[in-house]
Amino acid sequence: MEVTNETTVTEFIFLGLSGVPQLRLTLFVMFLIVYLLSLMGNTVIILIILMESTLQTPMYIFLGNLSFLEIWYTTTTVPKLLSTCLSQVVTISVTGCITQYYFFFSMGATECILLAVMAYDRYLAICNPLRYSLLMSLQICLRLSTGSWIGGFVAPLPPTILICYLNFCGPQKINHFFCDSDPIFKLSCSDTFVVEALGYTCTSLVILSSFLLTMSSYGHIVLTIIRLSSHEARKKTFSTCASHLTVVAIYYGTIIFAYVRSPASYNFNMGKVVSVFYCVVTPLINPFIYTLRNKDVKKAFSKTLARNRLFWTRNM
Repeated sequence: MEVTNETTVTEFIFLGLSGVPQLRLTLFVMFLIVYLLSLMGNTVIILIILMESTLQTPMYIFLGNLSFLEIWYTTTTVPKLLSTCLSQVVTISVTGCITQYYFFFSMGATECILLAVMAYDRYLAICNPLRYSLLMSLQICLRLSTGSWIGGFVAPLPPTILICYLNFCGPQKINHFFCDSDPIFKLSCSDTFVVEALGYTCTSLVILSSFLLTMSSYGHIVLTIIRLSSHEARKKTFSTCASHLTVVAIYYGTIIFAYVRSPASYNFNMGKVVSVFYCVVTPLINPFIYTLRNKDVKKAFSKTLARNRLFWTRNM
């Protein structure tokens, strides 16, 4: 009987994006600016919705949830990304890695469900305007918001539990800037077939089902808009959901490319580049899309600035 010595790995080392010192410093400054702008933009949206009573409607309550989600979505991964840009050796414990994996995929699943719920809200507002207040009451809105969070945090539980039972005995270098699924599986010395299949199934199920629900809602919206008699009415109606549709296209485009594919076809370099887009860039784009393309948010933002300016003027 052959005996093999296996050393249990207690921590992993992130390789990050680049090994070139000059490039790493540039990336650090760039990612830090984007991260801070993302935090600021999403926080501003939350504050505007809380402070402006006219925005405390289902549409903007969902938007506030999305902004709150984006803050934690980026915070799950970006601090480690920034660390890999400053230091050559950035470590994370195995437990910390699994925890990061769980929260990253929980936030991602919650966003998928929340975007589908937001599309359903727009469908009711445009296709059933007379019954909208009944079908999307504040109580139903809060239930859908809560359900999105619960569903998002339940979905990654099965693969996460199985990952906890994997053995890691080297190597310990993760070819990424956070604990994504494929890099973790590559480091395990256990048979990962079941957990990979389960993870792929859960991820694909959440992404594709929420994407299909979103597209179904927008399919009905488009048909309703086409039936409108005046061009001005069509333009005004479409503008109410243009911001959300833009966010949906950007987010689903990247995550479907990243996760709805065979695990065997995973490319580490391409995976890291795509991950930067939906972990760092998308959370920054969202608040700008919603503020620049939404008249109500811009109006409320201007009122809030004017109110604060008057307050400071009086107290000077």
